Amino acid sequence: MKKAIIVGATSGIGKGLAKLLIDNGYKVGITGRRTNLLIELKNENPDRYVIKSFDITDTNNLSQQLEELVNELGGLNLLIISSGTGNLNDNLDFETEKQTIDTNVSGFTAITDWTFNYFEKQTFGHLVAISSIAGLRGSRQAPAYNATKAFQINYLEGLRQKSNKLKTKITVTDIRPGFVDTDMAKGEGQFWVASVDKASRQILNAIKNKRKIVYITRRWRLIAALLKLVPGQIYDRM
Repeated sequence: MKKAIIVGATSGIGKGLAKLLIDNGYKVGITGRRTNLLIELKNENPDRYVIKSFDITDTNNLSQQLEELVNELGGLNLLIISSGTGNLNDNLDFETEKQTIDTNVSGFTAITDWTFNYFEKQTFGHLVAISSIAGLRGSRQAPAYNATKAFQINYLEGLRQKSNKLKTKITVTDIRPGFVDTDMAKGEGQFWVASVDKASRQILNAIKNKRKIVYITRRWRLIAALLKLVPGQIYDRM
């Protein structure tokens, strides 16, 4: 039986993926800050879920928490980072920006580094992280969120390059959603909003096919292409 960990499985895409992985024969370690929600999910299939409650901003203890969870699972084939945060912040409140950076940069990096090193030792594994199409350009409404997602996109690219250089069987997949019907979808003017179920199924398909970069849903590839083409002098006035 394959073993997976989902970091951030209490709600949204993380929770949706946890259920799909169980349906596809995995034993799944689920993490998050809200222990009560992890217990509710585990109760749906007690023999196939292992829970570990922690906050990814507590970077000093992440390695120990992950090692304990892997030991309880009995191994690790796949780790998915679905934990993240971001808020509209027109007033540039630093505490709001810091919370986003602590989660999406510091916590994210601590987990990816631990995971890559673990997979390097066992010579195989699949690391999946949910970044965002927002990482392609800056945002006046949520500067830290878009910047941290750009960090994630570039960090994952660096890990793919590292894997190729090491000639290991480590797959690194960057999932870049547009709007998905979760608490993370904020602001006006949302369109092409995907259900959690649809997004989760497309992500699972990308995992099965070991894709490198995937837009969720697929039509967001068009928006990504357009964003890359808009000249900076025009984008600055938007």
